[in-house]
Amino acid sequence: MASEYHRGDMDISEQVATFNLFNGLTKWGSLSIAALMVLLVVWFCTPAGFLAGFISAAVMTVLGVVFLREKPDAAH
Repeated sequence: MASEYHRGDMDISEQVATFNLFNGLTKWGSLSIAALMVLLVVWFCTPAGFLAGFISAAVMTVLGVVFLREKPDAAH
């Protein structure tokens, strides 16, 4: 039975897709939770209020999207 195994012959496209999905959900989920936390902390824990919290969260979201988005492959 061990002789039936050939290293590198297995199709791993499903594993790669699952890995990419997990990484994407982790990345974007972390950004959304961080932006929500900034909004709530600035809104409720400082005298700045809702507008300052919303602006802070929006800036964090925009910067997060800019830095976390997929970069084009430099090899092509």
